[in-house]
Amino acid sequence: MDFTTALEQHLAAVRSRDLDAYMSTVHDEATIILPNGGMVEGCDAIRAFHKSWFGDPDWSMETEITRTVVHQHTAVAVLTVDYRDLDQDGKPYELRYLLGLTFARTDGKWLLVHDQNTHC
Repeated sequence: MDFTTALEQHLAAVRSRDLDAYMSTVHDEATIILPNGGMVEGCDAIRAFHKSWFGDPDWSMETEITRTVVHQHTAVAVLTVDYRDLDQDGKPYELRYLLGLTFARTDGKWLLVHDQNTHC
């Protein structure tokens, strides 16, 4: 599978909140850096985090691929994200941020190894 197709499958799994499809795109030793600076490491912790997040019906996000670079067995995608959610008090808020995704080709399959969110 080419990287563009793998990236689209990864993003589609997030948009549809499909935990199994999402996890099939994630490397066992992946790391996620959250917008608040927190870090989630490893397959089990990433699954638990996403199970909770995917279970929240209030959020939505739109992504636009800004840049991709593929080099042999590594690929990086930079996306612009428009994220909408409700805060603890039920008030809507919006974030616009950059999302960096790094994938490694492992056994012929592109798997997420690093996910970093940055917002101002």
